[in-house]
Amino acid sequence: MKVKITTQHLRDSLNKVLSVVDKKSSRPILTYTLISTDQNTLNFSATDLEVSAKVSVKANVEIEGKFCINAKNISDIVRELPQEEILLEIIGDKNILSLKCKNIHYSLLVFRSDDFPQLTFGNEESEFKLNSNQLSEIINRTSHAISLDETRLNLNGIFLQEIDSKIRAVATDGHRLSMLDTEVENAEMRLLLGGVIIPRKSINELKKLTESFSENLIKVSLDESFMYVNAQDKYFLSIRLIAREYPKYEAVIPPKTTHKLVADKDLFFNAVKRIKIMSNEKSNGVRLHLGKDEMTITANHPSLGEAREKIQVKYDGNEMEIGFNAKYLSDTLSVFSDGNVSLELNNELSPVLIKSENLSGYLGIIMPLKL
Repeated sequence: MKVKITTQHLRDSLNKVLSVVDKKSSRPILTYTLISTDQNTLNFSATDLEVSAKVSVKANVEIEGKFCINAKNISDIVRELPQEEILLEIIGDKNILSLKCKNIHYSLLVFRSDDFPQLTFGNEESEFKLNSNQLSEIINRTSHAISLDETRLNLNGIFLQEIDSKIRAVATDGHRLSMLDTEVENAEMRLLLGGVIIPRKSINELKKLTESFSENLIKVSLDESFMYVNAQDKYFLSIRLIAREYPKYEAVIPPKTTHKLVADKDLFFNAVKRIKIMSNEKSNGVRLHLGKDEMTITANHPSLGEAREKIQVKYDGNEMEIGFNAKYLSDTLSVFSDGNVSLELNNELSPVLIKSENLSGYLGIIMPLKL
């Protein structure tokens, strides 16, 4: 194999796949990246068997070939190279990669590509297109509510489902829920009818892909076990889905509410962040006292003191006091960009709905905290 490529292109490609590499695997081959050629394209693939990534970049391919190489080692090397052209060459049958950049030369051990897992990056029978900004929005507005409890595997991801020709994304940890409905044009989403769960460990890879190809259409496809994402035939992901049934999340959404409070999002969000400083570290608890057209947010730390802030709101319901985990509350409020947010509730113990007219497809739910 003999290929010429710029340092920047090589560095960017390796950075995209490096986070997928299984650094603690008992199978050494999974700590390697597969590098292969395809006409004037250089391909980089990596996998931990749960998430796989492939990046294709234009290069000057003089002699085709493929090999496996330690992913971290070559990435560390390329990170330190100057912005010049790099020559990658394997001479004859030697298991040595010659890497040359100006007057810098490395000889790196490489391994047979036959032992690398066979990877698939698409299923044309179930393919639909989604704007990368839409996928980014799904992640940004729901991922904060994914459960971190490894014993509840079915909550360790984002649930995607087709509802009335829209993609519904749901994440919950049992204490809060985040749900977003996204319009998708001309999409064939039959495999989403029953819903699929995208694991938490793949979310950062998806986010990285959407940031690399913002405002581009990307192809999404599914089979019984995997979700495939293709960005402009340059960046591919294969994600093993969580093979569990998602809980009946609709059951926690109150069919109707009797009280509604409307507040400026920034005022509310900043007040919660300030008062949270004086909350108990274990519960992160803050109290919201709802009165006529005003809300008082308080917190009391047993060894540090207390804090209180009053903000103006629109509220004419029954006076009440309700407790929240301040982190859950601020995480949900951070989803909204600006304008007013509304809190809809029935009493101090019932689930609280958080909405905004500026984000009509979104619904946040937080369970109150007993303080």
